[in-house]
Amino acid sequence: MMIGAWKQIMGWKKKAKELFSPREVFYLLTITILSLLLPLSFLLLATLSAAQYYLQTLTLFQYSPQHFPYLFHLALHINPCILYVLVSIVSVGTLIQGLMGEKNTIFSQTPSKSSCLSLAWILLCAFQVCVGLGIEESIAAGLYEYDDDVSSSGAERSLLSRMNFLLGLHETTHVWCRMVVRPVVDDTVFGGARKERWVERAGLAAGLGTLWWWRLREEVETLVVVGQVKNEQMMDVGIGDFIGWWLYYLIVTIGMVRVVKGLMWMFMISLCRRRPTTMEVETSENDDKV
Repeated sequence: MMIGAWKQIMGWKKKAKELFSPREVFYLLTITILSLLLPLSFLLLATLSAAQYYLQTLTLFQYSPQHFPYLFHLALHINPCILYVLVSIVSVGTLIQGLMGEKNTIFSQTPSKSSCLSLAWILLCAFQVCVGLGIEESIAAGLYEYDDDVSSSGAERSLLSRMNFLLGLHETTHVWCRMVVRPVVDDTVFGGARKERWVERAGLAAGLGTLWWWRLREEVETLVVVGQVKNEQMMDVGIGDFIGWWLYYLIVTIGMVRVVKGLMWMFMISLCRRRPTTMEVETSENDDKV
């Protein structure tokens, strides 16, 4: 018995050394940071939406807006279009997977492993360039101070809507990590696929939770508020405002699907536990009759 306990302790020590080795720590940090590109995309889209509303308001009241660099105008007008397409692809794929199962997601419809990896590289590089350029130019232009002004001018979402959005964003980020980020990082660091571990899920949840409490939980509502404020002020509501509103409630729908599936799973578990008890009662009654 003592020998078995000693072997178990030595096995735990070996796993701990492997888990906290420099290569594993680098792998975990890379997975977590690249996975946060998706929620950062929502934060960037909300910021750019608020900036467009601000500039449109200045133009409407015939004020001359401050001079912004050319790269900022590039990020303001081109980045949202590309990001809307990329985020929509990942979000729709997550919703299809949630409704129909993992084998029916659009990310698994490529004919070979090499084409899957190539698609993952393209999506990851596109996200990284758009998010990096957009955040850098937004910080340089000092746009993050306008988000609170836009958010305060519209009604806040309910707590249920926020929780559903957080659940949907976590599910979408997890799908993004599993289908795009992990194949690229696994192939680059280890030369092949690896099995997902609990520490990766914990790191992803911690990173998303930190980003949510830092800025995302309030600023992401700009995607919904801007369209409402423009409509109330008789301003032109563009296609980007509509897509932002659609993306917000698409993520909320993904969260609702996750809640419904969780409730169904709990119901099936309770039903399976009741069946053996019912069968035991019926058997004992039959024995008594005999």
